[in-house]
Amino acid sequence: MLQIFSQVALTCKDPMTTEDFYSKYFGFKRARVAKLPDGDQIVFIKMADSAFYFEIFQAKEEAPIAPAINDGYQFPSVRHLAFKVNDVDAKLAEMGDDAKITLGPLNFDDFIPGWRTVWLADPDDRIIEISQGFIDED
Repeated sequence: MLQIFSQVALTCKDPMTTEDFYSKYFGFKRARVAKLPDGDQIVFIKMADSAFYFEIFQAKEEAPIAPAINDGYQFPSVRHLAFKVNDVDAKLAEMGDDAKITLGPLNFDDFIPGWRTVWLADPDDRIIEISQGFIDED
């Protein structure tokens, strides 16, 4: 039986800003727009060369809790989304003022040589981890 992790649904204050952010910095491209009977729409953006999508919805309410800090919420939840890059510092330089750092960058050489990570907030204050050098154990 085929099983593929395919998407994460994001509810956004401004779907276009969120789409632009992930497209500009993480290689997503618009895959389709599904127009709903109530006039709303769902925008699907796909990560280049993969079968992974973000499904973007327009928020209908304000957040009931404060935005996450550091590396994400400490209660049962999605703690953060994560992306691997070749060079954390180069990615931060590329992002400039759009990189709203919440923690780091930190080096984790004591655990995995070369592992370096930074956490930042996306346009909707979701925490994003950007790391380099993480490898699986043998």
